[in-house]
Parts: sequence; structure tokens; C-alpha cells
Amino acid sequence: MAYAVGRVSGGHFNPAVTVGLFTARRIPAADLVPYIVAQVVGAVTAAAVLLLIASGKPGYSLAVNGLAANGFGEHSPGGYSLLAAFVIETVLTFFFLIIILGSTEPRAPQGFGPIAIGLALTLIHLISIPVTNTSVNPARSLGPAVFVGGWAWRNCGFSG
Repeated sequence: MAYAVGRVSGGHFNPAVTVGLFTARRIPAADLVPYIVAQVVGAVTAAAVLLLIASGKPGYSLAVNGLAANGFGEHSPGGYSLLAAFVIETVLTFFFLIIILGSTEPRAPQGFGPIAIGLALTLIHLISIPVTNTSVNPARSLGPAVFVGGWAWRNCGFSG
């Protein structure tokens, strides 16, 4: 995706990355809210498409299958605790940001950033899907939670 749309939007799909780029003074403050709103709308839209596809399978249940919402404890694929989920998401998001910032830095070899970013994200998913279903992206967590509600919504910091 970074190669496909990177020149259009900077390849922004993740509010954590947007905030990281702002912190590194790579994007202006005026871009923060529009990017984050677009990222959340995109994530909810993507979750709706995923739900539409998943609900086409006989026996699919949103309540049972959870739409790959992020979770811990009984909602973690491997039964990991809240602390384990918090640590893995925090550490892997941090390293993902470091890879993005380093590989897109003007002094880095040009044209290879998307490869490093894509490979890093693949590795991150392989490591953390068993723990939380992987996020490293607040919008990605929020999208499925909108439809799953309950525990998934609470995992995003909302009540209800």
C-alpha cells in the first residue's frame, strides 16, 4: 500500500504513525485531525466490508467470531493478559514507528522504505496475532470494535 498510495497521501493509515510523524516534525499540526478522521473512517469502512464478507459464510456469528477485534484475556487468541497485550502493542508500535521514520528519512536509500515497512508489518503480525490479533494501529482496533461492541468497544477505552 505504501508504494500504491504513498505519493497520494503519504501512505497514512495509522493514527500512531501520524502522531509519530508529527512528533518528528515531518507533518504540520494542521494535518493531524484530518488524517486521523480519515484513518478512522477508513478503518470503520474496512471493518464493514470485512463483516459483509464474513457474514456470507454459513454459521458466521459476530458475537462468536468477533471480526478479528483486538483483545486480551478471554478475547486474546492465546489467552494473554492485559499487561502482555499492552506491552506487545506498545513495543511493536514503537519499533514500527522507528522503522517508518528511519526508512523514510531523506538520507535513507530512496525507494526502499515501503519494502522495509511492509516486511516489518508482516513480522509484527506474525509475532502478535497470537497475543492480541495485532493492531499497532488505533484505527484498526476501533474499526472492528464499532461492530463487535461490548468487550471490543471497552478495549478501545470506551464504556458500554
